[in-house]
Amino acid sequence: MSDEPPGPSRDDESSVSSGSDSTSEGPPSDPGGSESDSDGAGSGDHGDEPRESITEGSLIRPLFQLAWPIIVIQLLQVAYNVVDTLYLGRLSADAVGAISLAFPLIFLLVSVAAGFTTAGAILVAQYTGAKGDRSAGLVAGQTVSFVSLLSLVVAVVGFVAARPALELLPTQADTGARIIPLAADYMEIFFVGIPFLFGFFVFSALLRGYGDTRTPMYVMVLSVVANILLDPFLIFGFQNNPLLGVVGLDSLEASLLAATGFTGYGIQGAALATIGARGVASVIGLYMLFYTGVGPTTRVEHLRPDLDFIEDIVRLGIPSMIENSAAALAQITLIGIVVTFAPPVVAAYGLGNRIVSLVFLPAMGLGRAIDTMVGQNLGADRADRATRAVSLATSTAAGVMLLVAVVVVLFAEPILSVFLGDVPNAPETIAFGVEYVRTRSVEFAFIGVTQVLLGAFRGAGNTKTAMVISIITLWVGRVGTVSLLVFGLGWGASGVWVGMAVGNILGVIIGVPWFLRGHWKEAYIDETAPGEPTGVVETTSED
Repeated sequence: MSDEPPGPSRDDESSVSSGSDSTSEGPPSDPGGSESDSDGAGSGDHGDEPRESITEGSLIRPLFQLAWPIIVIQLLQVAYNVVDTLYLGRLSADAVGAISLAFPLIFLLVSVAAGFTTAGAILVAQYTGAKGDRSAGLVAGQTVSFVSLLSLVVAVVGFVAARPALELLPTQADTGARIIPLAADYMEIFFVGIPFLFGFFVFSALLRGYGDTRTPMYVMVLSVVANILLDPFLIFGFQNNPLLGVVGLDSLEASLLAATGFTGYGIQGAALATIGARGVASVIGLYMLFYTGVGPTTRVEHLRPDLDFIEDIVRLGIPSMIENSAAALAQITLIGIVVTFAPPVVAAYGLGNRIVSLVFLPAMGLGRAIDTMVGQNLGADRADRATRAVSLATSTAAGVMLLVAVVVVLFAEPILSVFLGDVPNAPETIAFGVEYVRTRSVEFAFIGVTQVLLGAFRGAGNTKTAMVISIITLWVGRVGTVSLLVFGLGWGASGVWVGMAVGNILGVIIGVPWFLRGHWKEAYIDETAPGEPTGVVETTSED
């Protein structure tokens, strides 16, 4: 679930995605698939809304129709972190550093359940491409029940282990005294609310596999608005509340403070706001999946365990879980290196990763779109079309990420300055952050290629291949290089920045030859489409 995850999202491209996903839009109309099909995945539950075929006609159009909502979803995902960072930056630079330390440990446990949402999305995509709507709905129900049970386990383990795990980090004295306790406060609250978060992650992944990335996007918008409104009140209460100050309600704030004495919960308030907002999204998403015509036909009875489907979910999900867990452990290891530096470097690392998480969005969107396109086309026995889709997405991702790199290099300082107010160590933190993101820009095009290739392997059901490439990228390319440069060659903070940039370059060097071997071109499921493929992606009537 990629550097920046579900929950607080992962810091950047090392994530695999356990959570929301992508879409895009594109050129001329598809000759064969603009109308909804009467059976299979597009059945009448969805009315007369036009559809874009994933398994027939134009490749550009369905790729981008799938990808742009995923990009928006991930942008909204990052918005949770950005909003928290903006508000907590007004609280203190230490609070910003604390959530940067908290994330990898949160992701480590979240990834245990998140890997199985990836498996659910793969199976839904392939059954949808093979006209297996009944099977797709059953997979959806099995994924919801299985992941829900795992989320309860994650909540208990995370709450109990959060503070002891943070205390094991080899921190510098100031970091240990000022940042670690804040990170522990945030994590304990966050883990209590984990079950409320997972509903939306499952809903979003399953609908992505089905070919509908717009509906999760709309739900996510509501959730982010709720977070924006909850954050300032739960963090600051009625004392120095930034939102009330911006809208000119200082006198009302003073009155409310006098009446209630409520000064907020600090960093714990940020966790409470995220839990509340995500909980709203989960309730809405699961209601839509089970009680409306959205997505594959899923009923409450599909929650009853079916061992055959659970076996498939586990078989595909375990490599994704290991991949995500390895990514989280890599981030924890890197954090263990970073916290040996002074607080400004720790905060700069966190801020820089927030920026990279934004940069990462186009690559993630295309990678997740390819996940769905490859899955549905292989399910429909269209390996040739799946191959062409991957080639198109790879070239697009590399080109877009090159342009993004130019923008980041030119405007790094003003972008980073937005995230810190007039707080101690702000100038030094920004200076380190600028050096970090400019160094990382060297790998941006490689991020795009790596994400598309990993998405292709996952969509085909080759989650073990994706796992191996991801682990090598992170542990050899990133952790190994950072360790060598910082401890072996004494490069200091610059060693962290340079080492972080090496990972995806290595990923491309390994992933491209592996992809070209072509062993991924077989569907995981046994079913094949008995006629015209019907994989669909939602589009608008003017398309």
